[in-house]
Amino acid sequence: MSREKARALVLGIGNLLIGDEGVGCRTVTELARRYTLPQSVECVDGGTAGFELLTMIDGKEHLILIDALRNDQQPGTVVMVEGEHVPRAFLARTTPHQLGICDVLAAAQLSDTMPRHLTLYGIEPKQLEVGIGLSPEVEAGMEKTIGAVVQQLRHFGYEVKPNGIQSEY
Repeated sequence: MSREKARALVLGIGNLLIGDEGVGCRTVTELARRYTLPQSVECVDGGTAGFELLTMIDGKEHLILIDALRNDQQPGTVVMVEGEHVPRAFLARTTPHQLGICDVLAAAQLSDTMPRHLTLYGIEPKQLEVGIGLSPEVEAGMEKTIGAVVQQLRHFGYEVKPNGIQSEY
């Protein structure tokens, strides 16, 4: 039996050791824990990875990125950025992994492997000091983001089913 090739990648990025900076990683972990996703959807904690992500996005039709993103909003505010605006959103930020993601997206564009649909869910962080765990405001933003990603995947035609597991938060 051949395994269906993943057409969508939900990629959480960030650093779990710097408070709210880990929200992207925590979001994809929770999404995968609470929902049954079809084989055509990969859900990956990309951490602070750089160019190694290029092979992950190659051949995907949909790429959904989730990360902490300073946007001068209230902590926990979720912004959605799409298409060619996504790399620009990362350019304006200063964390090393965000610059790495910007480079990965530029390389994907140059090599013509950029997914057809590109979406970023950025969650405004409250605290970025060394420490594990999310602030309550960012946890609330994570919950909104999980719902938005599920809705977007369903809109694209992927069958996403809740598996009855409740939030740990």
